[in-house]
Amino acid sequence: MAGKGKQDMVCDNCGEAGAVVHFTQVVNNETKTSHLCERCATEKGLQTKIPSTNLLLADFLAKMGGDEPLSPGGPQEELTCPFCGLSTADFKEVGRLGCPQCYSTFEEYLRGLLRRIHGGTQHVGKVYLPPDPSASEKEKRLEALRRTLVRAIDSEDFERAAELRDQIRTLEPAS
Repeated sequence: MAGKGKQDMVCDNCGEAGAVVHFTQVVNNETKTSHLCERCATEKGLQTKIPSTNLLLADFLAKMGGDEPLSPGGPQEELTCPFCGLSTADFKEVGRLGCPQCYSTFEEYLRGLLRRIHGGTQHVGKVYLPPDPSASEKEKRLEALRRTLVRAIDSEDFERAAELRDQIRTLEPAS
């Protein structure tokens, strides 16, 4: 749909121009995208405006991190996404990134936030495993669990290590 502006998109529900909400659903591995105007999105129960809250995401993160600055170069460093124009101040105010390019632009800033929230920047949580995975998928899952187990042992998180050991045993082929 190159060349069409935001107001030119037609609402899939009422057929009027002005579709501004793009809603994607995945049901039974089938993806369906709907383009809706604000009125139809509201009727379907979709939130069309970012709620104004007293506690913004950046404020919350700043309180979690103590007195250290939120951005890597200190509070004076103001970054701006070259694609969508979102600035560091805008991100602090809204708490959302503007486009996929923002992840590259604010990479160091986001790493600092993730490190403070999660204690690291690498995902170590659960990985989705389909109900009947193939042998190669099981091997990949087992290898990931084994790496996570080593990290848990290294960090002396023995409770997590025991959980991982049990998960590995359930996935390993019976000998």
